[in-house]
Amino acid sequence: MKLLHAADFHLDSPLAGLSPAQGALRRRELREIPARLAALAREERVDLVLLPGDLLDGERVYPETLRALAQALADLAVPVFIAPGNHDYFHGKSPYAGGRWPDNVHIFTQPDLQAVELPALRCAVYGCAFTAPHREDDPLAGFSAPDDGMLHLLCLHGEVGRSGRYAPIDPDSLEKSGAAYAALGHIHAAGSGRAGNTLWAYPGCPEGRGFDELGPKGALIVSFDEPARLAAAARFVPLCQRQYRIEPVEVNSFTDALPQGESPDLVRFLLTGECPLAPDLAALAAQAAPHFFHVELRDQTTLPQNLWARADEDTLTGLFLREMLAQLEGAEGETRDKLLLAARFGLAALEGGEDIRP
Repeated sequence: MKLLHAADFHLDSPLAGLSPAQGALRRRELREIPARLAALAREERVDLVLLPGDLLDGERVYPETLRALAQALADLAVPVFIAPGNHDYFHGKSPYAGGRWPDNVHIFTQPDLQAVELPALRCAVYGCAFTAPHREDDPLAGFSAPDDGMLHLLCLHGEVGRSGRYAPIDPDSLEKSGAAYAALGHIHAAGSGRAGNTLWAYPGCPEGRGFDELGPKGALIVSFDEPARLAAAARFVPLCQRQYRIEPVEVNSFTDALPQGESPDLVRFLLTGECPLAPDLAALAAQAAPHFFHVELRDQTTLPQNLWARADEDTLTGLFLREMLAQLEGAEGETRDKLLLAARFGLAALEGGEDIRP
């Protein structure tokens, strides 16, 4: 037997970091995710599909999004199971309650585990729903599948761990569940592990939506060792149309780092190297813009060493540089960036110069 496991589509996300036109285009591209999954399911000839939650980003969903999702699920022509998550939790007025869904789709609506048997596949699928934005109890607590020769599968939205605000799933509960496979949603990076005989996995999101969701995104194809009725492997299949990437580039080699053509990706360049003046980020972004769908720059350049050498001087400049070096020690991320910028402006002020950062 073979199944398709996908989650965390977050359809109709606001995508606030993009321009209005880019955001609208990306929402249309995200709306195509269900159709791409249906094509993958047909290509792989899967027997069922597990979708553990956050298919929708919230209660505000465009009608065309629901139509596209329902049509793609109907096109699958195999059993589909949805376990609503913390973003698309089930309630009386949720799209899951109000929409007309295809007959092959089963939506879990209760916080307690419910079982659906599929005799033709000799398996049973257990799932539950978020019914509020948070849930702090383990949905698998006390659960153990019967030893009846069936293949037992879990479809859950939650986080593997002993505590948390989003249905923490204790590894001991996974091990005691007796399930061959736990299809999980909530974590946006693909990952997997084993708890006893139970293979659990997150497919991650099928399309990145920000620079905290980097690299290839997609779904999992899970196959089973039929004699042992155990999950044999979960194979990641990339599906995304665009990737979010963060790439360091030496400031003096920025032009050479740009591709010859146009990339579909969204890229954040981290400018490195030594630079006496803050780089003109607006000008560099304008230079890179034709080569990417979206580009951002972050200044991580440092002042030349010969400037820091003046920290030993018995002058106001030396005193200032020593103070800045002391504050920079151990500083990271935005704090370090701000301190370096302060050092540049401070030196400019002390020396009567100008250091402008757009």
